[in-house]
Amino acid sequence: MVKEIAPRAEQIDREDCFPQGVWEKMGALGMLGLGIPEEYGGSGMDLLTLVLAVEQVARVCPALALSYTAHTDLCAHNLEKNGTEAQKRKYLPGLCRGDLIGCLGLTEPGAGSDAVGIQTTAVREEFHYRLDGNKMFITNAPEADVALIYAKTDMEKKARGITAFLVEKGTPGFSIAQKMDKMGHRGSSTGEIVLSNCCVPLENVLGTVDEGIRVMMTGLDTERVVVSAISLGIAESALELGTSHARQRHQFDQPISEFQLIKAKLANMYTEIEASRGLIHRAAMLANTAETGGKGTELHRLAAAAVLFTAEASSRAVNESLQIHGGYGYITETPINRFYRDAKLMEIGAGTSEVRRILIANEIIQKGTGYV
Repeated sequence: MVKEIAPRAEQIDREDCFPQGVWEKMGALGMLGLGIPEEYGGSGMDLLTLVLAVEQVARVCPALALSYTAHTDLCAHNLEKNGTEAQKRKYLPGLCRGDLIGCLGLTEPGAGSDAVGIQTTAVREEFHYRLDGNKMFITNAPEADVALIYAKTDMEKKARGITAFLVEKGTPGFSIAQKMDKMGHRGSSTGEIVLSNCCVPLENVLGTVDEGIRVMMTGLDTERVVVSAISLGIAESALELGTSHARQRHQFDQPISEFQLIKAKLANMYTEIEASRGLIHRAAMLANTAETGGKGTELHRLAAAAVLFTAEASSRAVNESLQIHGGYGYITETPINRFYRDAKLMEIGAGTSEVRRILIANEIIQKGTGYV
């Protein structure tokens, strides 16, 4: 990452696109197949390994880390956990090599944090399902070759009437309406998916009809853990950049790193980074236990706590680091400016901070703290 991406990170942000060949190189290194069994073209390993990889990518280029997460965790991992043998062998090798790019289509114009309130419909016909609806703010959508799409197969059942589908690029009725121009994570493309009389073969149902909520909820827990690693990587870079600038910048005949208020900023950033790391790693190990048959009773609230705390710690870190940079931090060419813009998404995506707090509190009220 340092050799291939770091020198071009500012260009990626400015031009809002990745240099050609990056995805294929990540596939060749085995990064796109982390957490996927070797029999399907993956590299094996566990969720903690993926978390460590995402963190390191995010330290250099959070936009690449975001697309990487959407492809590997949201698409490939959900497919590996819930797909049929035929589905796994058809799609996973290409996703692991980087020949295919994946995305997940859940959010809609009227359904963000209220994920089960989606209005996209899927009607069973003789040899296929006909999907109609729009998916909004979908990472990787403009380039995706395969999309994991959630739709309502029974509107009256609400959450119990959701089904997951694998929809290929080029399927009649599947199109991208727009690529969105974002404040941050530029280079990671975000788009709107339009489904209009989109005919998806019966064999492309992922999991069981009307049981897509199970696919969704198990995927959301691991998503929150992995997304936390993006925030961690951003915060680490913010601290490194702030420390470096504080050492070099002289005012009143001394480096500003000697000022007590600057030291306090650096100390607070470091403390919250290490607290974040502990939360994320514990949640990742708990997720591994849950996936291998363990109870994983804490995972739902712990994953939400990890993404909540780390996202807000990351925002505080970039804010303090930019303050240390002073006027230089307000210039778009300065690296901290890019990290500052990138950090905000982490309090919004994968469930807002407000929704994360509600989720954690509901878990505690209903199931207790688990401390006794």
